[in-house]
Amino acid sequence: MNEHTYVAIMAGGVGSRFWPASREVRPKQFLDITGDGRSLLRITFERFLKVTTADKIFIVTNAKYQAQVLEHLPELTDNQILCEPSRNNTAPCVAYTAFKLRAIDPDANIVIAPSDALILNEMLFADNINKALAFTAEKDVLVTLGIAPDRPHTGYGYIQFLGEEGDDGIYPVRRFTEKPDLTTAKSFLTSGDYLWNAGIFVWRAATVLNAYEQFAPEIYALLSQGTSCYNTADEQAFIDEFYPQTPSISVDYAIMENATNIYTIPAQFGWSDLGAWGALYHESPKDDDGNVIQASRSVTEDLHNCYVRGPEGKLIVVGGVDDLLVIDEGDVLLVYPRNREQEIKALRTRAEQEFGEDYV
Repeated sequence: MNEHTYVAIMAGGVGSRFWPASREVRPKQFLDITGDGRSLLRITFERFLKVTTADKIFIVTNAKYQAQVLEHLPELTDNQILCEPSRNNTAPCVAYTAFKLRAIDPDANIVIAPSDALILNEMLFADNINKALAFTAEKDVLVTLGIAPDRPHTGYGYIQFLGEEGDDGIYPVRRFTEKPDLTTAKSFLTSGDYLWNAGIFVWRAATVLNAYEQFAPEIYALLSQGTSCYNTADEQAFIDEFYPQTPSISVDYAIMENATNIYTIPAQFGWSDLGAWGALYHESPKDDDGNVIQASRSVTEDLHNCYVRGPEGKLIVVGGVDDLLVIDEGDVLLVYPRNREQEIKALRTRAEQEFGEDYV
């Protein structure tokens, strides 16, 4: 393990498409979504112990989740938890991370990853990450891990890469494309030179900060003022004042769509972003009727291709339906067509407007 390798796990989101399980007070990164007894955040942390040591893994989260992060990751110190005072998308939090880690180590080589991805082959994942880290240690480049697509998914961003110009499995990126329509997604799949954007990035702190100075000068100007504060008792006060002033924009839009020194590694380690219930259904083991049952007690009859989740000790009885999500969280029961899962985010908003924030 290289002494300059750091990992930053982004864990500040609310997981609104996983409602009603994911709530504002306890979002999905703190839930045992997979059923193996560990939260998604814990699984992600343990995965990165194959890449670096626990003292070099940092968590970027919303300030109100600091205590929950420490509850799930007792190995960490307070300085390893970056507390955002506002939700400003990923570009400001990536910049904050880079400034903070460069202050610790001018040669910091950083992996940025979401807290809620499912990775099936963790050894292959670590190999891909280590290949990227070796590449960024030697070159002033930004590397993203791309996932070889197996279907024309319209919910993911895509990366077009120059396959003929590769260097040991690392390829220059031609362009990023945000979530396409179905026809476009099918053409991407057919072309063979597009990958899913997994939101897993590798770069040296100095390299990505140069990109911010060039392409996101407002974020750079605001957060560079805290250079003397990072990793001191003054850091949080500085962040609380200046971070909310940063524009709310993704790192994809701010940096990755503008920079020209971007490379990708096409990966096949079994990835899902677990962005919504359908992704979890897709990745979970199913019974002979295509059902995923996550309930301690259930009686089913004539049930096909459904996802059923119930609280401990509650008997769930369901039958005579196909292709449904049945999510019982005690105070909220959601029954909805599986192929309309993208509407759940809007339903969550309606529930909050009509019945109050207790239900979200």
